[in-house]
Amino acid sequence: MSIRYAEEKDIESLLKIYNYEIENGFATFDLTPKSVEQWEQWFHCHNTGNHPLIVWDEDGTAVGYASLSGYREKEAYKSTVELSVYVDNGFRGRGIGTALMKEIIDIARKDESIHTVVSVITSDNEGSIRLHERLGFDYCGTIPQVGEKFGRMLGICNFCLIVN
Repeated sequence: MSIRYAEEKDIESLLKIYNYEIENGFATFDLTPKSVEQWEQWFHCHNTGNHPLIVWDEDGTAVGYASLSGYREKEAYKSTVELSVYVDNGFRGRGIGTALMKEIIDIARKDESIHTVVSVITSDNEGSIRLHERLGFDYCGTIPQVGEKFGRMLGICNFCLIVN
């Protein structure tokens, strides 16, 4: 068990984790599973600049990941990043998500090009909301009923953490 930067060999494991959430969960508002080609493109936007991608490695397999991605495309947002954390369904409840979040926040604090970390969380994801609050994120508001998934209208809660 260790946390390390993601490598190309992890792409399929990370895709499996994300696609599971698309098909079964509410952590993403994506509705259509991603292809390997799409996920390779996503992967190559990370571990460059201020967009790290780390994984929880369990016996050589990535079973969870955390990433910092671009928040918005406009240049003024370049020092703001969006945090994402996903854990394989079979490995949840073991503290992996918490460990990944703490590590990615530590990486952000050491990167002077990052000022603000933002998380956008489905409004009824109480576990993720509590985790963000425990790790020092500030609640920045809810936008109600902005996305429909599995026949339900869902809102989002926004959280931010100033790191530099």
